[in-house]
Amino acid sequence: MSLVLAPAERSGPATRLRAALVEAVAQQHGRFAPWLVVALGTGVVIYFQLPQEPDTAVLWLFLPLALLAAWAGQRMVLAGWALGLVAAGLLGFGVTAWHAARLPPPLDLPSGAVIVTGRVAAVETLPEGRRLTLAEPRLQGGDPLPRHLRIRLRAQDPTPIGPGDEVRLRALLRPPAPPVVPGGWDFQRAAYFSGLGGSGTALGPVMVEAGGEGGGFARTRTWLEARIQAAIPGGAGAVAAALVSGTQSAIPPADLAAMRDSGLAHLLSVSGLHMTIVMGSVFSLVRLLVALLPALALRMPGKPVAALASLAAGAAYMLLTGSQVPMQRCLVMATLVTLGLLCGRRALTLRTLALAAAVVVLAAPAELLGPSFQMSFGAVLALAAGYEAARGPLARLAPGQGWRGWRRRLLLGLLGLMLTSLLAGLATAPYGLHHFGRLQIYGLVANAVAVPLTSVLVMPAGMAALLLMPLGLDAAPLWAMGQGVEAILWIARQVAAWPEAAPVLPPLPGPALAVASLGFCWLALWRGRARLVGLPVVLGALAAGMGTPPPDLLVTGDGRMIALRTGQGVFVQQLPGVSAFARDAVLRQLGAASAQALPEAGEAAGGAILCTPAACSFRPAPGAPEAVLLRTAPPPRGQRYAAPPDAAALALACGRADLLLAAEPIRPACPHGATIDRFTVWRGGPHAVRLRPGRPILVSDRAWRGERPWVPPPPLPGRPESLPLAPRDPGGAP
Repeated sequence: MSLVLAPAERSGPATRLRAALVEAVAQQHGRFAPWLVVALGTGVVIYFQLPQEPDTAVLWLFLPLALLAAWAGQRMVLAGWALGLVAAGLLGFGVTAWHAARLPPPLDLPSGAVIVTGRVAAVETLPEGRRLTLAEPRLQGGDPLPRHLRIRLRAQDPTPIGPGDEVRLRALLRPPAPPVVPGGWDFQRAAYFSGLGGSGTALGPVMVEAGGEGGGFARTRTWLEARIQAAIPGGAGAVAAALVSGTQSAIPPADLAAMRDSGLAHLLSVSGLHMTIVMGSVFSLVRLLVALLPALALRMPGKPVAALASLAAGAAYMLLTGSQVPMQRCLVMATLVTLGLLCGRRALTLRTLALAAAVVVLAAPAELLGPSFQMSFGAVLALAAGYEAARGPLARLAPGQGWRGWRRRLLLGLLGLMLTSLLAGLATAPYGLHHFGRLQIYGLVANAVAVPLTSVLVMPAGMAALLLMPLGLDAAPLWAMGQGVEAILWIARQVAAWPEAAPVLPPLPGPALAVASLGFCWLALWRGRARLVGLPVVLGALAAGMGTPPPDLLVTGDGRMIALRTGQGVFVQQLPGVSAFARDAVLRQLGAASAQALPEAGEAAGGAILCTPAACSFRPAPGAPEAVLLRTAPPPRGQRYAAPPDAAALALACGRADLLLAAEPIRPACPHGATIDRFTVWRGGPHAVRLRPGRPILVSDRAWRGERPWVPPPPLPGRPESLPLAPRDPGGAP
C-alpha cells in the first residue's frame, strides 16, 4: 500500500519549509568546511580562558566525534556538520593543551649578576645598540637551559658578532614580565609558547669564544640587514631592512610611531604583499626565460615550471624572514595554489585560506591570540569575501580595446586599490583597537599612495638588490629602494600629523572582539542574504564593547604608578622607576593619550579628586564608593624604601573610605573596606578597580589569569627574590 499525497498536501507548510531548508543548504555548498577552522580556533580560545590547566585526555574525544560526524554527514548534512564543529573545537582545545604540556617550565633565574655563555641564534639591531638571542644558554658554566635568552648589549660594545658564534658575557637577567594591567598583553604567556626563558642586560663587553660555522638563514638575515643599513643611512635604512627581513627593532621610535599612526605599519611586517611581489617576480622571470629558450619551451610547460620556482623562492624568503605567521599563511596558500595550478584547478578560495589557518593554529595555537595572526587572516578573509561579492559589478567594468579600454583599466585599478585598502582597514580595525587602543582614521589615503609605491618601486628594487649583492652590483637598486622608502616615510609623517590621525580609545574588550569576530566570519563565509545576519552582530558587539567604560583605578604590579580615571582626564601618582612601557600600557588601558600629576592640595577634575599633602580622596561619580590614596613621597636619594603612609591620614581614612590605596604597606591594617597596598600587588600583581554604586569591584592579575603553566606561583615571604619592593628594572620594557 502506498500513500500518494494530493497537490495541496505536497505544498503544505512543512514541505515548503523543508524545500527552503534544502535550497539554503545547497546554496552554501562548499562553505561548511571553513567553519570547522572557526570551531578549531574557538577551542583554542576556550583553553586560554580557563582558570587552571585541563586534562589533555580530552584530545582523544576528537577521533570518535570526527568519525561520527563523517558517518552522519553522509545522511544528514547539518547534523554531520554540527558534530564536526564540536570535534574541531575539541581538537583545538586538546592540541593547545598538548602544546602547553610538552613545553619546558619557565626558568628560575638568579636575581644577581651571572656569567652567561651560549650560541648566538639571532642578532637584532636596536636604535641604541644590539640584542642577542642565545640558544641553549648556560649560567655559570652549568648545564644548558631548555629555553633561550635575549640579552641587550651595551651601546658602546663594538664586538663583531654573528649567528652561530659562541659567546660569553656577564649579565643581569630577569624573567619575562607579567602584564602591566589585568587583561593586558600577557608577555609571560607569549614567552612560554615561544621558548623564551628571560631577558637581560649585559654588564660588560661580550667575548666571542668560538666563531660560528653555521647560522644558516639567521646569519644571512643579519648580513643583509647590515648591508642595507650601510647603503641606506638613517631611519630609511632601518625601514628598508624591515621591508626585506621583517626585523623592526632598528627603526627609530619616531618613524615607527608615524608608520603606526598613518596606518602603514603593516608594510613593516613581511606579509602577503611582500610574498606576492617576491613570488610574482620569480614566476614572471622564470616563465620569460623558459619562453626565450626554444630548447626549453618545446620540451617543458612554462607555467608549471615557473610556479614551482616561485614556490621555492617563497619558501626561502619565509625562512630568511624568520617564518613569521603572515609568511606561514602565505606559503601554505601559495603551496595550495601551486598544486591547483599543476592539477588544472582553481585553488585560491576561502577554503584555501581556511586550510592555511588550520595549519598555523595546529602548529602554534598561541599565535591565535596575537595581533599578527588576527590582523593578517582578518584582512585576507575580508579581501577574499569582498572581491567574491564584488566580482559581478567589477566584471561589468571590464575594459575593452583601444584608448577607452586603457582608461577604464586605469580606473578599475584605482578602484581595486581603494577597495582593497578599505576592506583590509575595516577588517583589521577591531583587532588594532583591542591590542593597541588606536584607530588609523586616514589609513585609506596613506595606503592609496604608499602601497603602489611599495609594489612598483621599493620591493622590486629590494629584490633586485638581493640578486645583485653576490656580484657587488647592488648600489643602484639600494639607492632606488632608499628613495622610495624616504617617500613612504614622508607620506607617513604627513598623514600622522593630520588632526586626529590616530585617536586613542579604550581597548575593545575580549568578549566583544570574540563576538565581533564570529559575526565577521558569518558575514564573510556564507553566501547570499544569509550572510547579512553577521552585520548587526558585528556592529552590536563593537558598540557594546566601545560603550564599556574602562576601570576607574589601575595599580601597577610594583605599586609605583597609581592612575585615577575621571571625566576630565587621567591623574597619576608616579614614583621613580616606572618604565615608559608600563606608563603607556596603563594609559592605553584607560583610553588616554596623556596623564596629569595629582595636585599637591585642592580639588581636581571638577571635584572628583580632593587632595591634601598626605592623601587624595577620589569619587568618580555621586553615589559611587570613595577611594582614598595615601600619598607616597619618593624615597630620599640613595635609599630604597619610601616613607610609610601618614599615620594621621590613615586613621582618618580608615573609618570612612570604601577603598584604601597606597604604594607602600599599610600598617596597621584597616579593618573597614578594601585595601590595595604594596603587599597586595606583591601577592596578586596589578589591580584594576571599578567604583560602581555599592562596593568597589577589585580584579587582580593573578585572579584574571588563574593558575597556568606560564603564571609564576604566588611569592613566598622570606625568599630573597620575593622582596616586597623589587629593585628598579635596568632593562626597561621587555
